[in-house]
Parts: sequence; structure tokens; C-alpha cells
Amino acid sequence: MSEATAFMGFSRSELDREYSPSSLVPDFPACLNEYARRSADARDQHRPLISLAYGPAPEARLDLFPVSGREAPLQVFVHGGYWQEVTKEESSFAATGFLASDIAFAALDYGLAPAYHLDEIVTMVHEAVVWLHENAPRFGIDPRRIHLSGSSAGAHLVAMALVRDDTHRIAGATLLSGVYDLEPLRHTYVNGPLALDRGAALRNSPLYHLPARLPPVVIARGGRETGEFIRQHDTMTALLRPRAPVTEIVCPARDHFDLPYDLGEPHTALGRAVLAQIQAPDAATTRKGQRAHE
Repeated sequence: MSEATAFMGFSRSELDREYSPSSLVPDFPACLNEYARRSADARDQHRPLISLAYGPAPEARLDLFPVSGREAPLQVFVHGGYWQEVTKEESSFAATGFLASDIAFAALDYGLAPAYHLDEIVTMVHEAVVWLHENAPRFGIDPRRIHLSGSSAGAHLVAMALVRDDTHRIAGATLLSGVYDLEPLRHTYVNGPLALDRGAALRNSPLYHLPARLPPVVIARGGRETGEFIRQHDTMTALLRPRAPVTEIVCPARDHFDLPYDLGEPHTALGRAVLAQIQAPDAATTRKGQRAHE
């Protein structure tokens, strides 16, 4: 494939840039360091249950921040990193905001490419949802009130969890700066460790597999995103609207990497929307009613 015709009219270098959100931030390593610092502070302050196993793989672990009382809602955060980097150790930064609202929080780990294929990673996140649903009462969590959020590749994994959620374990979802059609990625540097062929890209593109009914979704992006991330966001939002109660948010002052800091923070537009979704009357009951009348 020539440089001039890599995909969708982009050259290879142009497409690489479109799918490199770090190209729009002045110091990407500082972003990762800030995730780690804030996450360590949250763990030091709140002392979560560390590395609970939700599956047989050594990476199938999560850190859980419970709250006092019973039947609490739970917010599960799925990190980004193009399925190749970052871990739960950098993914607890939003815990404090949710805990202040009496919402339990979990930071999810999963296997990374190239050690794991994307099909395996998607399955692992689904297994985490199943495990949390089955074990929620052990930790004072209401299994009907499990909400997922994810950023970038994590938003993709949350969307795929929605696709697989045929028994209604997920009460609501928040998708931040996600990539939902993976075919363009096959033509970029991102696909080196992933090694996606056309079938794997289609199979793991939630854009093409959304069920007719979904729980409430908050979908958001920063104001400073590349054109392709904006296009992916807009396309997914349009497809979600007939299927779910959707709250769309664009945060002009945020970029791809600092947008997740607003999760659980009621002084921000994103935080208010996410908290309203979690604190609304039980979405699971509504969703079951919708399915019953299809």
C-alpha cells in the first residue's frame, strides 16, 4: 500500500497522526506520570482491596474501593493505552470523587498486546463484569447498579462489554474519547502489536454490533482531539441515540488524556452527568422492561 493511499484518503503518516492523540499534548510522559501519582494518592488515602482475581489469567485483577453500607452503586474504570500499555496502577485517580458520593469504585486490569490478542482482552473485560455482578453482595455492592466507564481503548472495551451484555449486568456506561471502528487502526502504527486482520477488526468493532436496546450512556470527548477521534465519537453517538438514553458532552478545555479527571467530580459537566446516571432510579429495571416489550 502506497504512502499516498493508506486508507480513507489519508497517507500513512497522516493516518498515524490522526490516531496519535499524544501528538496534541505537549508532554505525554507527564500525563502518564500524573495518572500514576493521583492513583497512588487515592490508594494511600482509601486503602482499597488490591488485586482481586476476576479470572484465571495473572492480569485478570482489579482494585476495589468499597464504601460503607449495603447495596451501593459501583463505578468500574477501564483504562486506555491502545490495549498495549498502562495498568490498574495508573487507573485509580477518579476513585476519590466517586467515594465522596458513596459510590464504590474499581480499577480494572487486563492483559495487554502483544501477549494477548484483542479477542482475549475483550473477553477478559466481559469476565470482569460477570465476576463483579456475581460477587457484588460480598462487597456491599448492588449487582443491579454496576456502571462502567472507559477512556480511549478503555471506551472501546466498555462498548464491547455492552455488546456482550445479553443478561443486563451493566446499568450504565460512560465512553470517553473512544475508538469504535477498528478498521482504520489496521492501517496505522497501532496495529503492530495488535496484528489485527480484517475479520478481527470487524469482530471487535462495537459500531457494527450494537444491540437494539442499551442502558443509559454518557459519551464524551475533549475539545482538543484529532479529526478521526472526533469522527469516531460523532458516529458512535448517532448510532447510540436510537438505542439508549444518551448524554453527549464535549469539554472544550479538555484533551484526550485529562478528560477522565472529570469523572465523579460534580463541579464539571462530565462529572455531573456521570453521577446523575448512577444516582438515577434503577436503570436495570427500565432496561428489562424495554426488552420485554420489543
